[in-house]
Amino acid sequence: MQETPEATNSGNETPAGELAAPNSQTTQQRSQQPAAEPTVAAESGIEERLKKAELAVAEHHDAWLRAKAEAENIRKRAQVEIASAYKYAMEGFASELLAVKDSLEAALAAEGASVESIKSGVELTLKQLAGVFERFNLAEINPLGRPFDPHRHQAIGTVESDVEPNTVVQVLQKGYLLHDRVIRPALVTVARKKDASPLKGGG
Repeated sequence: MQETPEATNSGNETPAGELAAPNSQTTQQRSQQPAAEPTVAAESGIEERLKKAELAVAEHHDAWLRAKAEAENIRKRAQVEIASAYKYAMEGFASELLAVKDSLEAALAAEGASVESIKSGVELTLKQLAGVFERFNLAEINPLGRPFDPHRHQAIGTVESDVEPNTVVQVLQKGYLLHDRVIRPALVTVARKKDASPLKGGG
């Protein structure tokens, strides 16, 4: 009676052992089959992101090319405008001077004019020219009786004088300012202090 259970138990061990192996293989197969699906999905996701990145790069490159071309066009237009402004900067001033030239030519063309009428005509033309200068901020430098300014005056000599030393006592040629820039300094003679006694030469 005791042998039967033992035989039964020993007979049951083999089927249990035989069933264990197939179960482990099935588990491995099942674990290996789903692993391939995420890999394919990951690769497709990477390819999609790569395509999007390539499209974005192409769009940025195209935008950069358009911006570069626009900047180049702006630069060229600016160069043309600057060159034109420089070339015709004196157009208004020149137009005003034409009227002065007309007045001078009319004065010279007058026949039988007296000295007084010619002088009067020249004075009117000079006033006309002074008006042109004023409109274009061209001012004269006439420093007679004023302190010498090396930035606006050019001294060609000094003379003894009773006035304060370094004072302009003679203007040989007027200077001119364009706005605040000196375009021609005034040629002047400057006063110096009188010598108490003449200098004696050595010898």
